[in-house]
Amino acid sequence: MTALTVADATLPPMAFRLPEGMHAIEVSLDPEERADAARRLVRDLYPQGEEPLWNTMGSLYSAMADELLADGVAFFGIGLYEIEDGGGVAHCALTIAVHERGDADPDVVAEGTRAALLSDPLREVSWLDLPCGPAVYGITFRKLVVDGAYTTSGRDEDLVMGQIQVHIPFPADPCTAVITLDTASVEQWEEFSHALADIIGSVEFPQREVTH
Repeated sequence: MTALTVADATLPPMAFRLPEGMHAIEVSLDPEERADAARRLVRDLYPQGEEPLWNTMGSLYSAMADELLADGVAFFGIGLYEIEDGGGVAHCALTIAVHERGDADPDVVAEGTRAALLSDPLREVSWLDLPCGPAVYGITFRKLVVDGAYTTSGRDEDLVMGQIQVHIPFPADPCTAVITLDTASVEQWEEFSHALADIIGSVEFPQREVTH
């Protein structure tokens, strides 16, 4: 597992570990470093590919990282896991956003978050006591209709999307980390749930370095 840090000039530091199978780009890097990270990601995802594919997909993921950064996302990753029965690959997307909050008490923030999430009757909401402090998670499943122009059958098809979203207040700063995992591979929901549990269980909030 690899240790990563989400931090920039304005955000307090946050550290976590990624399980095997999760490929990451830290969108808090500067543009040139993000582009390099995207190229490395593509070579990891497509080791049998060739330079044109790597360049095209690297540019795509780099542009995605730039767009996510503009939306307040500090990190994103793509998880790829081999399906044992029947072959194929299950995949998910992981994003981490850090938002400022008005209250500095993590328990108060977590209680408020839980109340807000419970307003959606289709969302399963639970409280978590993580090693780093209190947190709240919500699980939702949504059915989407995919246009037949984009399906192998040529007909409109239903697609079920699953999402796990975990809200973790920073213990000593007025910020909340929002970790979101999205997947259409709901048959592998248990594996993805375990992967996310490993990630949030490893979250730490290092003290800022004091400079003089």
